[in-house]
Amino acid sequence: MALIKKPGTTKGIDLNSSSSNAGSDQQGTATPGAGAHAAAPVMQPGVILQGRYVIEGTLGIGGMSVVYRGRDLRFKDVIRPCAIKEMYQSAPDSNTRLLNLKNFEREAGLLATLQHPAIPKVFDFFEENGRVYLILELIQGKDLETILDEAKGPLPEERVARWAVQLCEVLSYLHNQKPEPIVFRDMKPSNVMVTPDDRIVLIDFGIARSLARTRGTIIGTEGYSPPEQYKGIAEPQSDLYALGATLHHLLTASDPRTETPFTFHERPLRQLNPQVSPELAAVVEKALSYDMKTRWASAEEMRLALLQTPTLRAGQSGGMAAAGKVALPRVSSVATTELVWRFVCEDEVRSSPCVSNGMVFVGCYDTNLYAIDASRGEFRWKYATEGGISSSPAVWNDIVIVGSEDGAVYACDIRRGTLRWTFRTGKPVRSSPRVLDRVIFIGSDDQHFYAIDGLRGAQIWKYRTWMPIRSSACIAGESVYFGGGDGFVYALNIKNGSVRWKQRTQQPVISSPAFAENMVIVGSMDNTLYALDSEGGWPVWKYRTNHYVNSSPFVFGTRVFVGSVDGNLYAIELKNGKLAWKYDTGSQITSSPRVDQGRVYFGAADGCVYCLDAANGALIWRYETQGPVVSSPAISEGMVYIGSLDHALYALRA
Repeated sequence: MALIKKPGTTKGIDLNSSSSNAGSDQQGTATPGAGAHAAAPVMQPGVILQGRYVIEGTLGIGGMSVVYRGRDLRFKDVIRPCAIKEMYQSAPDSNTRLLNLKNFEREAGLLATLQHPAIPKVFDFFEENGRVYLILELIQGKDLETILDEAKGPLPEERVARWAVQLCEVLSYLHNQKPEPIVFRDMKPSNVMVTPDDRIVLIDFGIARSLARTRGTIIGTEGYSPPEQYKGIAEPQSDLYALGATLHHLLTASDPRTETPFTFHERPLRQLNPQVSPELAAVVEKALSYDMKTRWASAEEMRLALLQTPTLRAGQSGGMAAAGKVALPRVSSVATTELVWRFVCEDEVRSSPCVSNGMVFVGCYDTNLYAIDASRGEFRWKYATEGGISSSPAVWNDIVIVGSEDGAVYACDIRRGTLRWTFRTGKPVRSSPRVLDRVIFIGSDDQHFYAIDGLRGAQIWKYRTWMPIRSSACIAGESVYFGGGDGFVYALNIKNGSVRWKQRTQQPVISSPAFAENMVIVGSMDNTLYALDSEGGWPVWKYRTNHYVNSSPFVFGTRVFVGSVDGNLYAIELKNGKLAWKYDTGSQITSSPRVDQGRVYFGAADGCVYCLDAANGALIWRYETQGPVVSSPAISEGMVYIGSLDHALYALRA
């Protein structure tokens, strides 16, 4: 295959001109190449696809695709942004057009099978008006090429090393896919996004392939691609060479696309930037070996080597937790815990489990409410609703109650799973039920908060807000407290639903309140944890984090524990709202913590379940699942029960 120089750019030569990316500015996703081929027919803002996705702007234009910033209109009451990747056909040859279409469909299928925090999620795939569209997670941030251009010089070693560890983690995930490893084949700065919290996201899977399909295809980006890719060979070690070239570029600001290929040995890293430590330089230069056999054997081996460099060892001991820096995610080898059993469902487990009468009850996006033996993980029964279940079940007397995205609240017999009653609302029910004296309290996306008779499933009263209610209730005294999508925290009279008070925050409240010391403690998407006076609703104190607080707080002793999308688990003093300690996972936390026997348990988007010392935040153990953990743990008789987006419910030794 002839080498093709990209028109309109001096940033180097691609082995395949349609695979390179335009640098993004403030937001991006799997962005296509800039400047290649004829100008793309770009859609204007306001165009709606499938009656659902509205175009809001253009993110990038390439040789055969355009990426738009869009919004999913199905979420009418909240803003759900997305990236819309459109493939158009400009090639006159029908065989070429068919090949392009197959490649685009293959990218969609490949991404849909992957679940990793550093890989954009796929939401939808369809054809309309002769063009094919892929709806992706919108990644906020900048690509590494843009960051390097703005820096106008080498980037700090510490920051690059942290990114390198994260890139090794996602490459390791790809290389360990079954039945065949996936080789990315185009690692370079413009294909790596950095989010505002310094998290890495790998974008543009347009030329990624399973190992079985990489033979004979000459593809990649000159300067970053290893020698074997010029011969049509791509192995997992090929991605490590491209990663080494990317790190060399970031640490030296020397663009490999402007140099003769495979000449990194003539431009030693420390010769170009003496500030880089010899240990880190050695890790990068081993990845850049001409011969695959002398590179790192795997991404995991390279990751472990990076963690042993002085920069990252210093960071783990506290040097990287300094002001203005993001602490390294806990990726080094740490103690884990025993997996007692694992129960696999047919879709994501976002629901949080409930343990009662020797059984674990949990909802799943496969539409089922499951009952599982708590000690052995054996199936007992399931009840199928007509929609996915993210609501977390509650048990009262001999029934288990849960909400569904089909708009209903269901009550099933606790022993057999037979339906006792159904209560219909007007929209999906993502709030979780709370029960007191046979009255069930629950919110709905239909903007109402309901009190339901637990015996008959009949409405006792309802209260109207102005946005969906996904927060779950806290009951204390004569009041029931909950948050609303309209940004208010509500206190209602428990008997008749009349308003006692409501307090405005600056953004929607998805977090579920906790009650302690005559205070209602709740998080908001305005990045703040609030402690509100239970009688009047006025703030007693506020604690601000660096991102949304969708996690629900848990009060234990004199402290409040809560997670944040900024990646930290916070321990806040209940009396005054001062920080006691925080633990940085390096990934989003929407799971709500639970404390038992002096230990705090929670999940995170990195796929791990964490156990910390509640007194000081020290890590006791961490267990890795195969998908992000948004479920909250249930603790019972020395066991931790928690769901994962890898479709499984886990029982772990506490």
